Amino acid sequence: MARQATGAAQRVAVAAEALRDEKFNARRVELAEAALETLGELGFARTSLREIAQNSAFTHGVFHYYFSDKLDLICCCVRHYKAKCVTRYDEVVTTARSRDELTEGFLAKLAATLENEARMHRLWYDLRSQAMFEPAFRKDVLEIDKSLEAMIWRIATRYAELGNKRPASSPAALYALFDGLFQSALLRHLANDEKAIPDLLDEVRRLLPTIC
Repeated sequence: MARQATGAAQRVAVAAEALRDEKFNARRVELAEAALETLGELGFARTSLREIAQNSAFTHGVFHYYFSDKLDLICCCVRHYKAKCVTRYDEVVTTARSRDELTEGFLAKLAATLENEARMHRLWYDLRSQAMFEPAFRKDVLEIDKSLEAMIWRIATRYAELGNKRPASSPAALYALFDGLFQSALLRHLANDEKAIPDLLDEVRRLLPTIC
């Protein structure tokens, strides 16, 4: 009986600890959401925890409680944002019944994210560059890069499948191609080039049949 009581108490303690961890992580995500706007506006180098707090509904002390430093917060921010990004095209991939339908659905979402989320994409490229110098970023950046590579590969393999073909490139090479096009278009878009998005869409529409 005593052993049963001890076992029950241990299970309760484990469940309580799991609940505390869940609440703690949920709070970190909430704070990351609040920080993204400031980070996207100012970038990594020009943003401190104090500035993030001043532009949010949370105090500087709250951020320090949930994050060890700015690097910890920014890593959490990027993981959270990109976790949503990598599923952006999944519905299009799942529902498309022809290559044309997949192309137009993909391009529509591509244009929307470049138009509406440019600052968040700018932050991602900022942090990816920082990972060259800051070891704390490298693991997260490499993991995110792989998830984005897989995202592009899902689109490419579905496009190829709809044409009874196979992609003519490796996942890594294909991702590098699309990522380079997107980053170039993003820079032009941030520079108020009105042709940045249309040119990107035209280039992707032209390229897809040649590589898939």
